[in-house]
Amino acid sequence: EKVKKDGSKCEDWRWGPCVPNSKDCGLGYREGTCKDESKKLKCKIPCNWKKKFGADCKYKFESWGGCSAQTGLKTRSGILKKALYNAQCEEIVYVTKPCSSKIKSKSKGK
Repeated sequence: EKVKKDGSKCEDWRWGPCVPNSKDCGLGYREGTCKDESKKLKCKIPCNWKKKFGADCKYKFESWGGCSAQTGLKTRSGILKKALYNAQCEEIVYVTKPCSSKIKSKSKGK
């Protein structure tokens, strides 16, 4: 949230999303504007962050729910913890993942 002043007296900075230099993750830049000034800040989107709600919205997630026999998916929800750089974030998000098809058993090789 804190940004170096760099001699700027402007206090109402509006920041855009982090835009990776290539592909959809990794190092990139975030552009900010305040009145007639503009700045670029370095930023990074982790490559394991493929969620639709973006890297600037931080959520606290519950444990995964049970497996739905109808969909073959399990679900959990997250409540917004922090919105970085004035990001527009959903208050509650839901994520799903396929149920594990592996049956855990303790069979020992002969």
